[in-house]
Amino acid sequence: MSKFRLILLLSFYSCFSLQCETQPESFAENPLIWADVPDMSMIRVGNTYYMSSTTMHMNPGVPIMKSTDLVNWEIVSYTYETLGDLDATTLENGGQMYGRGSWASSLRYHEGTFYLSTFSSTTGRTYIFTTKDIENGEWTEHSFEPSLHDNTLVFEDDKIYMVWGGGRLRIVEIEEDLSGIKPETEGVFIENATAPSGDNIMLPAEGSQIFKVNGTYYLFNISWPQGGMRTVIVHKSDNFRGPYEGRVMLQDRGIAQGGLIDTPEGDWYAYLFRDYGSVGRIPYLAPVTWQDGWPVIGIDGAVPDTLTGLPTSKGLIPGIVASDDFERKEGDRELPLVWQWNHNPMDEYWSLDERPGFLRLTNDRSGDEFLTTRNTLTQRTIGPKSTGYVMVDISGMKNGDVAGLGALQANYGYVGVQKEDDSYSIIMAKGSPDQEEEQIIERISLEQQTIYLKIYADFYERRDVATFHYSLDGQNWKQIGNELQMSYTLPHFMGYRFALFNYATKNPGGYVEFDYFEIEGGKTNN
Repeated sequence: MSKFRLILLLSFYSCFSLQCETQPESFAENPLIWADVPDMSMIRVGNTYYMSSTTMHMNPGVPIMKSTDLVNWEIVSYTYETLGDLDATTLENGGQMYGRGSWASSLRYHEGTFYLSTFSSTTGRTYIFTTKDIENGEWTEHSFEPSLHDNTLVFEDDKIYMVWGGGRLRIVEIEEDLSGIKPETEGVFIENATAPSGDNIMLPAEGSQIFKVNGTYYLFNISWPQGGMRTVIVHKSDNFRGPYEGRVMLQDRGIAQGGLIDTPEGDWYAYLFRDYGSVGRIPYLAPVTWQDGWPVIGIDGAVPDTLTGLPTSKGLIPGIVASDDFERKEGDRELPLVWQWNHNPMDEYWSLDERPGFLRLTNDRSGDEFLTTRNTLTQRTIGPKSTGYVMVDISGMKNGDVAGLGALQANYGYVGVQKEDDSYSIIMAKGSPDQEEEQIIERISLEQQTIYLKIYADFYERRDVATFHYSLDGQNWKQIGNELQMSYTLPHFMGYRFALFNYATKNPGGYVEFDYFEIEGGKTNN
């Protein structure tokens, strides 16, 4: 045995016998969540943190996530099931709400009640949801016109206010019963909130979030200077109604938009997010120190890659995404909270009961395509790399039906099965708003009625490439078609989703049954 190995061995036994106190220091890593969790609003109640986020056209909407350490998060509830029954929300008569639905929310806790406000250009309304039990309780909906963009709730002097807008920020007082805006209370909050970041601006100050710390009010916004990056602006004042003094507090890789959160121990952090290509807008956490009453974000003007003093992430599975065998026991939710429907679901056309242990998707109409079909069930993709798997029983398909596993965004791709003339084919297809028709890249004859499908998504260093695969036995996989160069598009305004789908081009009534969905992925940086 070498001297070096002997020293290591003796050191280990000595430490083990004496129960050494020296342990490797834990640390968290940025991004905090390598998945599409944008427009966060965060609060702490006692020792527990809660966070809301934007999911646009997905339902149920406005997820509530919970953490006890600021690092490891799980979805615990949603604020609403659907926003309304409109052509845009139900994908009827050419309507759709891609990239709209509901946007940035404001989560607050006041005198024993949780409040969440959001807005929707789809419905033209502003919403305030309330509950006493954020994890298990029902949310009560209050809504009114008009739709107030990027609003934030403020409780001050027994009154409820809402600040909203872009560039020229405005304020209103809300009725005590949350039914609407009190008449003649609208005014200007800050005339030009963008000013600290200059005059040559592509995106004026928006994303307002207000915090009160030791009697001082802090307003967080973002702006985007021409030729620059998303920028954090903070205004502060000793009086809620001002006047406010503003400064640029962070310009680092476009990491911006969010606010302040403190720990029970008195440490402060800023929660922010970064546009990161096709995986979406991903959360970061930055330490905050206080200098002359200002929250200084990051270290030497940058958001660090590691955060000492916080625990290591356990990964996003199963808190943010999760595998599902579609087996249910009494008392189980029909669908775990990681699942969301693309637009409003048609409940009578999906089932976990028709064949226990399988998810059945039935076509309620014909003439659809991938982006217009209803009852498409989705989960987030995750970085830096992730893989989604399904097994599908296709025996219930009708001629003209197409079903499978997709990478959902405006520039989409999928691997699936098409039935034509009573024959089945495995196909890989692509589509985008720039194409009149989607392209079937490759077609392979299929002689059996079960098929295994897989999508591999690589987001590492923004490669943004997806490949598509199939297997006849679940063991031996073959790639089909070619790569999809994924891209984050504003029409959808969302990171790519794994999507389980089924649509009819000729006759309604056909169905497929998914035996399971399995997801793999996480912190594998190569």
